[in-house]
Amino acid sequence: MIRTRAWLYPDLFIPVAERTGLIIPIGQWVLDNACAQQRRWRARGVFEGRVAINVATPQIERSDFVTSVSRALQLHGLPAHSLEVEVTESLLMQHQDLACHVLRQLQRLGVRTAIDDFGTGHSSLAYLKLLPVNHLKVDRAFVKDLPGDSTYAAITQAVVALGKALGFEVTAEGIETAEQWEHLRDIGCQSGQGYYIGRPMPAQDFEQWLARYSTSPQRQSSSNNTASLS
Repeated sequence: MIRTRAWLYPDLFIPVAERTGLIIPIGQWVLDNACAQQRRWRARGVFEGRVAINVATPQIERSDFVTSVSRALQLHGLPAHSLEVEVTESLLMQHQDLACHVLRQLQRLGVRTAIDDFGTGHSSLAYLKLLPVNHLKVDRAFVKDLPGDSTYAAITQAVVALGKALGFEVTAEGIETAEQWEHLRDIGCQSGQGYYIGRPMPAQDFEQWLARYSTSPQRQSSSNNTASLS
């Protein structure tokens, strides 16, 4: 008897992959396939924006991640600025020296760097301006109750203002309603992602999504279904 399951969400399988060490080959597979797909899109003139990939702590600690990125870009003939590497705020706080060293090397290659789930790791604001990152992604925990929750509204507005003042691109995660979209746009957030913009989807479906949004007010900016709020 063969048993099948529904889709497994990342919060279920990634911790297991990290504990077993499988996250390193999985991460390499994701990097290679993301670059290969982007090469196909570019060859057809479909999409020439950035593709963002998430990187887990063991990939930074136990592998030569920068060399892997460099090889993947060369193999698929991609410019470095076409790739963005996302790390969590907790990784930066727990492994500051190593994470910053790796991110600086990626920036020297021309790869963009981002902090995912920003606002949950209790990072020092004084330290933030020293981080080798281009992009802050505001955690969905602050977005989910907007615009009704005045506390989260104030926190989100402060993070957006801080990020822009320090020269970061700022993206709000977890946008699920038009009201959230409009509120974030009104406080100056540059871009957003979430189910209101687009759900996870296969490459072919993304091409259709892209065709719709390239001519709509919710303009796309990168292939993790992130759209401009302006």
